[in-house]
Amino acid sequence: MMKIYCCQLDIAWENKVENFKRIRALLNKRRLSPGSLLLLPEMFATGFSMNARAIAEQENGPTDGFLRELARDKGVFVLGGLARSASRGRILNEAVCFAPSGRRVAHYAKLHLFSPGGESRHYAPGAAVTLFHWGKLKVAVSICYDLRFPEIFRMAVQRGANLLVVIANWPGRRHLHWTALLRARAIENQAYAIGVNRCGKDPQHNYDGGSLVVDPWGKAVAEAGRGETLLPARLDLTAMKRVRLDFPVLRDIRTRLVLKTAGSKRREHTRI
Repeated sequence: MMKIYCCQLDIAWENKVENFKRIRALLNKRRLSPGSLLLLPEMFATGFSMNARAIAEQENGPTDGFLRELARDKGVFVLGGLARSASRGRILNEAVCFAPSGRRVAHYAKLHLFSPGGESRHYAPGAAVTLFHWGKLKVAVSICYDLRFPEIFRMAVQRGANLLVVIANWPGRRHLHWTALLRARAIENQAYAIGVNRCGKDPQHNYDGGSLVVDPWGKAVAEAGRGETLLPARLDLTAMKRVRLDFPVLRDIRTRLVLKTAGSKRREHTRI
């Protein structure tokens, strides 16, 4: 069994110091299991702001420093989201993970930018799926809108992922999609899917929280309500391996058929 904690936060708008305080206050109410994985929402220090250049940080900025210190203090792995300044003037919506030693073990830039909300006008997209090892689990990281694109999760699982993490600022008006898609990603990939959402409101949206941990059969292992909370869950790696052996969906994928390019000149006919 491995332990995770989802930190569902009511994010103070563009106020990093206040959000660091709120997280500390939530964590001070509970002793975290050493070596566990603590998950924070997308852009947890600022909210999902399009004021990208004002909130973006260089590497080893204040949010990196907070996450690194938190990982060391609590003796856990910590993963959270922030706006990152990158080369050539680009700004990335990024997730970063630090180990208990304070070493950065992974970073991921959001692949799919939320065009209906204008994100693609202010941020640059990432270019690669990111995985990292946490104990005996291999973790794939994604951010919010990425959840709607199943192909990147399949790609991650074919590279060995068995834990799919989604950090988000997912609005309440589309909460049904949040739960349905997390269950779908877990079931189709026979993996644990964890969605860590914010709660409260910002200048654009209300957020229903609902952070969710789903097992490989699509069953909710743990689910948060609408308020701030630290949601714990245990992940059973043995049970997940058994699911994959007893019901070999992943083995039965016809990979070459799936990867055929749409531009192929050969015409396909179906005989009835």
